[in-house]
Amino acid sequence: MDHSGAGAAAPMSREGVDHALRRLRDERDRISASLLDLDGHHGSRLLEGARLTGETWRRWENAKAGMLALWTLFEAYQRVLDTATELRERSRHPDADTLVELSALLSGPSVELPEEEVPLRERTLLGPRGRRVTLEEAVTLMIDAFEFVKGEVAAADAAWSELLMPLAEVEQCWRETARLAHSLDGTRHPDLDRIGRELTALGRVVRTDPLSLVKNGRADTSRLDRVRSALTALGDELAGVARIRDAYEQHVARVTATIEEVEETERRALEAYATVLVKIQSPNVPEPARDLAVRLRDRLTALERLREAGRWVEAAGRFAELERAAEEALTRACGDLRLSAGLLDRRAELRGRLEAYRAKAARLGMDEDERLAALYGAARDVLWTAPCDLRAATAMVKEYLHAVSACEKETGTPR
Repeated sequence: MDHSGAGAAAPMSREGVDHALRRLRDERDRISASLLDLDGHHGSRLLEGARLTGETWRRWENAKAGMLALWTLFEAYQRVLDTATELRERSRHPDADTLVELSALLSGPSVELPEEEVPLRERTLLGPRGRRVTLEEAVTLMIDAFEFVKGEVAAADAAWSELLMPLAEVEQCWRETARLAHSLDGTRHPDLDRIGRELTALGRVVRTDPLSLVKNGRADTSRLDRVRSALTALGDELAGVARIRDAYEQHVARVTATIEEVEETERRALEAYATVLVKIQSPNVPEPARDLAVRLRDRLTALERLREAGRWVEAAGRFAELERAAEEALTRACGDLRLSAGLLDRRAELRGRLEAYRAKAARLGMDEDERLAALYGAARDVLWTAPCDLRAATAMVKEYLHAVSACEKETGTPR
C-alpha cells in the first residue's frame, strides 16, 4: 500500500501504535453496532417498507443516500484499520519503517472519501478528485451523517407513533358506526360515507407522508380529531335511533297519549268557544284551531309505514318532529281553551262576588236599601243575560261592592 502522501505523520512508538489500534478497534465496534441498530430500527423498517409520498419520500430519499454514504465511508475506514491491524501482527517488534507506515495509517490522511462526500469545489470536469482524511476525521464525518439519518428516521417514527394509533381508533370507530347504520336501515348513510371518504384520504396521508402533518416538532392530529368528533356525533345520533327502534312501542304509546290529550283539549276548547259566542257579548276571542289531533294521527300513520319498511334513521327523525309537534299542538289547544274558558270563568267570578256582597248586605240589614237593590238588580240583569256584556258587568259589580262598603261605613257596623 502506498502511503507516500502520508509522510507528514509523526512516527509513533510501538506502544503508541498498540494503544491507538485498541482504541480504534473499540471505536469501530461501537460504530458498527450503531449502524446496525439504525438499519434495524423500527422507524427505518417502516420507512423502507412503506410506499412513501411527498415530504416524507423526499426526506427519506436524502436519508437513504446519507446512510449509503455512511456505510461506504465506514467500509473505507474499516479497510484502513484492517490493513493497520494486519501490518502490526506481522512482527512482535516492528522496525522503524513499519512504525512509520503504521503511523501514516493510524494518524495520517489514509481514508479515501466516497465520491459523493467530495465537495463540489474539489471536483473536476472528469469527476471528483480523490480525497483522503484521517481516521479521526472520518469518524467525525460519520457522526455527522449518522445524526442526520437518525434525525430523519426518528422524526418519521415519532410522527407515526403519534398518528397511527389515533388513526386506527378512528377507523375502528367508523367501522362500528357503519355496522350500526347498516343495522338500522340497510342502506348507505350520506354523512357516514362523506366522513369515510375524508378518513380514507387522511389515512393515506398518515401512512405515506406522516412528516407533512408535523408542525413545530409535533404531529398535528387536528384533522383526525375533527373526524373523530363528527363520527362521535353521528354515532350518538344513530344510537338514539337504535333506542327508538328498540323501544318503539313505548314511544308510540307516549305520543299517542299526547295526541289523545290534544284531541280532548281541542274538543273542550271548541265547546267553550261555542258557549262564549252565545253567552258573552263581543268576546273578541279567536276561533280555536281545528283538526290538530287529526293531522298528528296522519303523521303517526306515515311513521308506521317507515317502520314497516325498516327505514329507522328517517323514522327516528320524523318521530322526534312528531313529538315536538304533539307538544306544540297540546300547548296551542290548552291556550285556546284558556281564552274561551277564561271569559266564562270571569262571568262566574263576577256572579259569585255579586251574590257574596248581597248576602253581606242582608246580614248588615241593608237588603231593603232601594239604591243597593237597584244596583244589584242592574248588575244581576247584565250577568244573567245572554250574551253578557262583561265589561259593563264588571263596572256594575264594582259599583255595587263600593256602595255596600260605603253603607257599612256610614252605619258604623263592623265587618
